[in-house]
Amino acid sequence: MSGTKRKVHIRPLKTSELGAMRRVWTAAGLPYKPKGRDSPSRLAKQLKDKPTLFIGAFSDGRLVGVSLCSDDGRKGWINRLAVLPEYTGKGIATALINQSEKALRRRGMHIFCIHIEGDNADSMRLFESAGYHRELDIFYYTKRKRSTY
Repeated sequence: MSGTKRKVHIRPLKTSELGAMRRVWTAAGLPYKPKGRDSPSRLAKQLKDKPTLFIGAFSDGRLVGVSLCSDDGRKGWINRLAVLPEYTGKGIATALINQSEKALRRRGMHIFCIHIEGDNADSMRLFESAGYHRELDIFYYTKRKRSTY
């Protein structure tokens, strides 16, 4: 990318952009489950059911960052946030967090949560700079029907 600052537009994703979203995940090193919860058919259904919760950041028409949101009726979750490596450090992830929070507020959520896998120090710093606090007394457990979820 050249030294000129390019405008980034944040908007809900379209079904036709789900392939580009998966490419952003791959380029950013974000693991996903293409045969499970992140399969094209499941993502398309989720997007159809909650179109404002699939958020994309675009530069010159190119998808450069994404965030998927969900809510459990009590808390809003920011999931699968990723930015192309050549676009990091430009405020795109922070803009995606802000837009994700707005989308969740419109659904009545006022508590926002994230999961950060492993020792992802960059993500930890990003969310801490956005006002998130690490809860040291919460442990995360899962029970899965199969390993592809």
